[in-house]
Amino acid sequence: MIDPKAEFERLLAELRPRLHRYCARMTGSVIDGEDVLQETLVKAIEAFPHTGPLANAEGWLFRIAHNAALDFLRRRSRREGVQGDEELETIADPDSAIERRQAAAASLRTLMRLPVAQRSSVILMDVLGHSLEEISEVLESTVPAVKANLHRGRQRLVELAAEPDDRPPPVLAEVDRQRLAAYVARFNARDFDALRAQLADEVKVEVVNRTRLSGRGEVGRYFTNYSQTSDWHLMPGLVEGRPAVVVLDPDQPAGPPLYFMLIDWRDGHLLNVRDFRYARYAVDGAELCLNAL
Repeated sequence: MIDPKAEFERLLAELRPRLHRYCARMTGSVIDGEDVLQETLVKAIEAFPHTGPLANAEGWLFRIAHNAALDFLRRRSRREGVQGDEELETIADPDSAIERRQAAAASLRTLMRLPVAQRSSVILMDVLGHSLEEISEVLESTVPAVKANLHRGRQRLVELAAEPDDRPPPVLAEVDRQRLAAYVARFNARDFDALRAQLADEVKVEVVNRTRLSGRGEVGRYFTNYSQTSDWHLMPGLVEGRPAVVVLDPDQPAGPPLYFMLIDWRDGHLLNVRDFRYARYAVDGAELCLNAL
């Protein structure tokens, strides 16, 4: 007999990367997207024992993720424009393959320029492949409304794709560049004792999708675990403008990044590490600069 709880946990693990893709594109950040994903999972786990049989568990989870993303956007005080009545009219949607490809390839920053209803509809169909009916269920909307938002969202993305990207490259302060370069050099040299000596007393490490560690003793074991592996080579970089360590495959140093770690210091001591080793899905779509120091 299938254990419903075990089956539900299996589904959560299977859908986690897809849920993150949605949350990251709704918030415009792979980092914020992980926060929203974790909130989604907590809410789903709390609600599951009190929920009857789910005809569409995936749709139920995406609806929780959607609402969690909206809550996050409200908290961040970046509420998008509310759709007017004209947005709910049925619009003949040509469903252009070119427009769909452009929508799927749009950056997180570009998607954030769409109103929420357009953004969510485009992500669910063009990035994640949901049907009109599935999207209307997730968004608690109607098929005509979804079609309208898809049409307008895709058209807007075509316009945005033609605009030049004249943003200046992100730059770190000199002190941050030095600290990050030194951290990477010591890590690659496996000088973990030197890294332990840099730890703040209240240091915290989150190994995303695995564990959380607090204090010098526990975090010291984090470095011990890395000392027992060899599947990494670190480079200094930026993720969404933040100091980060980008992790490459040592056997394919010119290949794509595997994952990243976010690093924070205070008064010259290592204060926080957020390591995405077990959440490699987060690198998908990340605004990442490699060796940008």
